[in-house]
Amino acid sequence: MAIEIKAPTFPESVAEGNIATWHKQPGEAVSRDELIVDIETDKVVLEVAAPADGVISEVLKSEGDVVLSNEIIALFQEGAVEATTAEPEAQGEDAPQPTEGAVASPAARKLMEENAVDSSQVAGTGKNGLVTKEDVVNFIKQADLAGSSAVAQTTSAPAEEAAPAPVVVPPPAIVPLNQEGRLEKRVPMTRLRASIAKRLLDAQHNAAMLTTFNEVNMQPIMDLRSKYKDQFEKTHQTKLGFMSFFVKAAVESLKKFPEVNASIDGSDIVYHGYYDVGVAVSSDRGLVVPVLRDADGMTLADVESTIKDYGSKAKEGKLAIEDMMGGTFTITNGGVFGSLMSTPILNPPQTAILGMHKIQERPMAVNGEVVIQPMMYLALSYDHRLIDGKEAVQFLVSVKELLEEPAKILLNL
Repeated sequence: MAIEIKAPTFPESVAEGNIATWHKQPGEAVSRDELIVDIETDKVVLEVAAPADGVISEVLKSEGDVVLSNEIIALFQEGAVEATTAEPEAQGEDAPQPTEGAVASPAARKLMEENAVDSSQVAGTGKNGLVTKEDVVNFIKQADLAGSSAVAQTTSAPAEEAAPAPVVVPPPAIVPLNQEGRLEKRVPMTRLRASIAKRLLDAQHNAAMLTTFNEVNMQPIMDLRSKYKDQFEKTHQTKLGFMSFFVKAAVESLKKFPEVNASIDGSDIVYHGYYDVGVAVSSDRGLVVPVLRDADGMTLADVESTIKDYGSKAKEGKLAIEDMMGGTFTITNGGVFGSLMSTPILNPPQTAILGMHKIQERPMAVNGEVVIQPMMYLALSYDHRLIDGKEAVQFLVSVKELLEEPAKILLNL
């Protein structure tokens, strides 16, 4: 009896998804809990595993197709692997034999339909008896050859017969897409990229967004990090980076300026009594923002290890929707890509986002002398509907002062 493979139950905030990748094809052996398909939503990629040992008998949704929550996407035969692998031994023949109801690949099925080929007449040479595209091509060749021989016996054709023309399946043609005849590549936008585009556009249309800048001398943090990084890693099994200092400095500054940690809900202002800081992480599928829950109660080591885990999950496409829900404030670091200055875009419904940038050595006036210092530009984009320029500037100055005197972070000053 066939088992229905269904899409996972999507959260309320996710309406639908797309089939991203089929890791297993019809007729291919599958073990229990082995990954068979990825489904991409506008937030994360969800994985669907095999319910038991067996094979996929039929794929109902191809890659790129839209699927709904709990929609049937394939049919699965439990234990079918043993039956298909045992059959050749029972026949005791070297040549593959046609199998009633044999499983065929999508390309083979399409070719059989186009050439009116009876699937029960085609012997499968693929894994577990799978009928491949090549099997169908060879069958058509043999049928044409047999037909030509039959015609020759009933006509007065010359003794020397021309060889039948082979069946050639042409490759997809590369069609120029512009009027100048120059090649272009057109691919559909992924759900995640489309969701990011929509949210960023909404942020610009629905918020009175401004950006204020400042600069911070990173020398004190760099000295502290250089002095204790080995001991820190040995004690906490994670590296000491810069992001943990920025998170802690931002949290302490948010406590002083609650408007920066607030959000707008219709005509209401929501002041959050907690500090869930989102940290923008780049992945192959786009920018995602996992959230550090209750960041005010986290140590530097907690922040670093959690960000490391989020980064690994993002690269593997395994971030859960729960990891990215909520958030009261966001930090993004364009400096890892070499950005010297930028204006980050708000992450609605949040009303502020802090941008970090590249550390650049520059000559600075220190106590009346010109000294080379590692400087970083800070950018705070904020929603002017809620946050006035005074609070925005003072918040950024607070972050700057805490970073330049990191002892204040530890002392909550």
